[in-house]
Amino acid sequence: MPPRLRLTRREALLGGLSAAGGLLLPGCKHELPPTYGNLLRMGDALTYGAHRTLLSGRSLAREYSRSDISSFPAIGTTDPGNASLPTFNPEFGTTYAQLRSGGFADWRVSIEGLVARPGQYSLADLKRMPARTQITRHMCEEGWSAIAEWTGVPLGHVLKAAGILPTARYVTFHTFDYWTDNIDMLDALHPQTLLAYGMNGADLPVPHGGPVRLRVETQVGYKSLKFLRRLVVHDAFDDLGKDGSMKNGWSWYAGI
Repeated sequence: MPPRLRLTRREALLGGLSAAGGLLLPGCKHELPPTYGNLLRMGDALTYGAHRTLLSGRSLAREYSRSDISSFPAIGTTDPGNASLPTFNPEFGTTYAQLRSGGFADWRVSIEGLVARPGQYSLADLKRMPARTQITRHMCEEGWSAIAEWTGVPLGHVLKAAGILPTARYVTFHTFDYWTDNIDMLDALHPQTLLAYGMNGADLPVPHGGPVRLRVETQVGYKSLKFLRRLVVHDAFDDLGKDGSMKNGWSWYAGI
């Protein structure tokens, strides 16, 4: 952990409010994300504490009708297997290209960590599980929004099938385009948090994260990672080092 910085009076106040937010969560075992003495990180912790105190962990994001569905640009990585793109990473991109060429029949997502039954799930395995379809607004950190229909299996159902252990607190996601991020168990078990394999009534397109992406409807769009390959369940917060959102200038918690 980086050395603690000397706090200004304003930073100390925000830190105290953040800590108070954590104390107001009756029976909650979730720790506040670390701040490292940074003013913006303290603001993140304050937001997280306030949301967890004032909002139900099962409060639903607004859902829309099919007539509300809009155009939806694909930004960021649009194909991890395309070696001509600047986002190509040979460590996982080559594997993704092979999976894509086979229609993702051999694609698997692994569930690891604090589960009684770690293992791998194919696309067919996920499609055999209870499905949920929802039409929600994607709020991009770049300032635009779009509405789409998503179909998939609730992440909570997959975690329960894997035998999630009582000590579990966070789930970390790893992707084929070399992104990694995590969410707490309240968001992981939220009924609208999906492992989505369908978009607007069709299979999830590659530019939007096919074959399976995460949908976290209670947070800003960048938390809904595309191109999933691995999930790890933890009992303590991990900032994920140089690959994590916090070390790259992003809020860890981006609740909306």
